[in-house]
Amino acid sequence: MAHAVNDSIAPELILRDPAQALQRLRHQWAGSGSPERWVFGYASLIWRPEFDAAEHRPALVRGWHRALRMRSRVNRGTPQQPGLVFALLPGGACRGMVYRLRAEQAEPELDRLWAREMPTGVYDARLLPCRTPQGPVLALAFTLSRRSEACLPQLPEAELVHILRHARGRYGSTLDYLAQTAQALHERGVRDREIERLMRLARHHALL
Repeated sequence: MAHAVNDSIAPELILRDPAQALQRLRHQWAGSGSPERWVFGYASLIWRPEFDAAEHRPALVRGWHRALRMRSRVNRGTPQQPGLVFALLPGGACRGMVYRLRAEQAEPELDRLWAREMPTGVYDARLLPCRTPQGPVLALAFTLSRRSEACLPQLPEAELVHILRHARGRYGSTLDYLAQTAQALHERGVRDREIERLMRLARHHALL
């Protein structure tokens, strides 16, 4: 859930019409009973949100976890050497940040966010309950189905190292993306054991 997004992917990965998905989301939001528009960030939306939030809070989502298992053929890799980006997959829990959009800018900001995250409709956009220190909020989150062609299985260590060493796309390398996410979480006091493992792996192989 991330420069992970706005990625060009193979035609078979286009799962749904983005405009229709946005219309459904707006309908769900309107029926939620809350006028506030929150967005959950778990990777690049933390360190590169690209919108002016009225408020941000640390947040916990249950039932989903952050995983470096989404194929990236443009932003963090190429068709010849695909990279990886984080996705929000079913199971476990994920700590990140929630951002409240300014009421007067919520609709155009949502359009911009949609263009960034959902140009092909590969994500399943959901409204998820998020726990924050100030109480629960309902936030938009970009999740990925395990059945998606963009979702890779758990890769062997040697393959991960190869990707971290070689995969680079228009926004930089998979390694840089991992390191930026790790740094952003560390600065916010968020522990993620899998990211820490991946960072140790990169250091062990002298990639950092």
